[in-house]
Amino acid sequence: MKRRTYLAGVAAAGALAGCLGNGGGDGSDGATDGDGSSTDLETTASAEYETNGEFPPDGDSADGYPPEFDEVPDQREIDTSAFETVTQDGVEVPLAPADAVHYWYRRGEARIADARGREQYDTSHVFGAVLSPAGRGGSDGDPVVEWPQDDRIVCYCGCPHHLSSIRAASLIDAGYENVYVIDEGFWEWHAQDYPMAGTDLSVSPYGHVVRGRADPGFAGETAWARHEPSGQREATTIGDDGGYSMTLRFVDVDRDSPIRVETPGYEVEAPLGRLVDTTVTADLG
Repeated sequence: MKRRTYLAGVAAAGALAGCLGNGGGDGSDGATDGDGSSTDLETTASAEYETNGEFPPDGDSADGYPPEFDEVPDQREIDTSAFETVTQDGVEVPLAPADAVHYWYRRGEARIADARGREQYDTSHVFGAVLSPAGRGGSDGDPVVEWPQDDRIVCYCGCPHHLSSIRAASLIDAGYENVYVIDEGFWEWHAQDYPMAGTDLSVSPYGHVVRGRADPGFAGETAWARHEPSGQREATTIGDDGGYSMTLRFVDVDRDSPIRVETPGYEVEAPLGRLVDTTVTADLG
């Protein structure tokens, strides 16, 4: 892969005070941090990003579009009605194949939003994508609240599409009309060597699997895993039997790192190694 290094500044989208909580035409979805409390995004970040190719500069880091490429794919029809969907928070979210998203991307026909956390985004992300974390998107500093509600928006994460479907569902619920998620997730984009930027594009999709069990009465609700020191998080849907499983692709986290697992019925915190070696329940002390 050809690599290019540049100093990337992820800038705030401007003064967004007063945009939150109304779910109206200004694009706000009034999102919270998963526990009902509003949380501001970090509005600036600066890092030495490398890219996996010689790309034009991204002139507007808040618009979610890639730069204009010299060569674009020929126009073709994509039948979005044939896309599978996933239900998240009572909202049907369309799952777009990675190759269809790449086609839209190369033609500048989709805005891209990364639903993961800051550390994961800085390590590797779709070139031109903005950071809009699930459970925190819509907070001050999230550029998505400035985007027109009829523009095509594609969210992604790495799990492959639970966090992104949470973010997409919140957008659809807030009135955005043309929202999708990458079905196979970011790591398919990575595997295809599609345009990326980050501090370490060599990081692989390997992760630690955390399995747990909650009360079956919470089926369909969300279980979370969080590394509080870095702000990284992952989520999944609790199954009909109360079981759940998450693959944690966290950066600079090892078996000794403290991870907090949250379900609607309990919260536990333990070293990652202990979590992956057992079934997480409310009794884990």
